[in-house]
Amino acid sequence: MIAAALVPADIPSPSSGTWTVGPLSLNAYGLMIALGVIAAVWLFGRRLEARGIGTRDDANTIAIWAVVAGVVGARLYHVITDWSLFEDDFSRIFRIWEGGLGIPGALVLGGLVGAYVTRVRQGIPLGPAFNAVAPAVPLAQAIGRWGNYFNQELFGGPTDLPWALEVSDQTALEAGYPAGTTFHPTFLYESLSNLVLCGILLWVDKRFNPAGGRLMALYVLGYGVIRFWVEGLRIDPADELGGLRWNQWVALAAVVGGGLYLIATRDKPKDILIPAGAGGPAGAVDQDEIVAEPIEGELVDAEPADAEPADAELNADADMIAWAESPTDDEGDDDDDDVADAEPVDADDDVATQRPEP
Repeated sequence: MIAAALVPADIPSPSSGTWTVGPLSLNAYGLMIALGVIAAVWLFGRRLEARGIGTRDDANTIAIWAVVAGVVGARLYHVITDWSLFEDDFSRIFRIWEGGLGIPGALVLGGLVGAYVTRVRQGIPLGPAFNAVAPAVPLAQAIGRWGNYFNQELFGGPTDLPWALEVSDQTALEAGYPAGTTFHPTFLYESLSNLVLCGILLWVDKRFNPAGGRLMALYVLGYGVIRFWVEGLRIDPADELGGLRWNQWVALAAVVGGGLYLIATRDKPKDILIPAGAGGPAGAVDQDEIVAEPIEGELVDAEPADAEPADAELNADADMIAWAESPTDDEGDDDDDDVADAEPVDADDDVATQRPEP
């Protein structure tokens, strides 16, 4: 009985998706996305600094470009895959606050722009950067998914489970069900699943230190599994192909793509973590980006093991020469007199005396 009392009878939906604070009206859907982005940028910045490859300012710069591109890509993906919702009213394309952002589009366009800014503008190696941002992406999704809750959208089929989602009578009727019907809270399933995925990625990164890019591939694979399952529960209108919703095919492609990348890079060397004070700048170095520089000079044979060190011999010879050439005070005066009294030697006579006799 105690357990039953702790489990909610249903999850009530908010009466409005807009919060009014004085003269300001805050759209809950946009606020949830913004909070997700803030959390993701915070985690991304911390992980860049922990690896020594960037700063929180770098994370902010990358996020500005990636988020804007991601929102555009997400909206374009939703419009293209659900064109029937917009063909009669083009103005709806720009009403982002009403919902309708496709995560696959955000990942593709936002990822491409973010990668360009990361490598070209900020000079951060892509492999370690992808590993740094991988857990931050599902964290943002886990928070942003609550925007669907406030909009009363994208829920699953009817259910009487204790955690079933209540929606307004009008929303239930528009979905084709009687008023008072409760539904699967797919937003909650995906939110919790993304939190678990974020935790798994953090653990894998700490335990195995995967090579550059492999942690992102693991995220793509993991999210593909989550999205395929959640998409199968949803009842909102969507194009289908071969009995599967379009987004389920995209999710399968993500699983296959992520898995193939992990297999293809299973022998890839791990990132080299250079701690601060180790003779160079701290950071993670992707071994694929290391270029060996040729060493100029001649190759010499190594000395045998029983030979004395060359430096010791040179030092000994130098000491002997210095001792032999350093005259005493008296000898120095005699040498000066000898040099002064010496007669010049004819160069031809000197050469002739050195010729060998026949």
